[in-house]
Amino acid sequence: MAGGANDSDEEISGINVTPLVDVVLVLLIIFMVTANFIVRETVEVDLPRAANGGETVQGLVNVVLDKEGKLYFDGAEVTEADLSRRVTEAVAKDKDTRAIISADQTLAYGRVMRLIDVVKGQGIAKFALNIEKDAAPSRAAPATP
Repeated sequence: MAGGANDSDEEISGINVTPLVDVVLVLLIIFMVTANFIVRETVEVDLPRAANGGETVQGLVNVVLDKEGKLYFDGAEVTEADLSRRVTEAVAKDKDTRAIISADQTLAYGRVMRLIDVVKGQGIAKFALNIEKDAAPSRAAPATP
């Protein structure tokens, strides 16, 4: 009996981390489930492929031109005039604003160049063209004599 009384009076020398691990795992599961919903809200475009495309820096401005020719600025559909106004506002907030331009590969080259011209005309000097990276570069077979 004396041993039982001494056990309750001892100092706690260890920390029980089980509740901490449980909370962290629950937060991880919630993050993994909600991350899929965030990605699904983007505008789907068929990006051109390039074998040697590098990683791009995530910009503050995302401009998308889909296959029907609709313009999107950070996920919201806009007209060309609205795009110019919003890009000007973004540049006014931060002069180092960068743009990520995504355009469907079936669009005419002139449409994409017009979009680039609008973005650059409003003061964005640095932009990146969004591509889908191929797994391996396609090499032409050598010609046989």
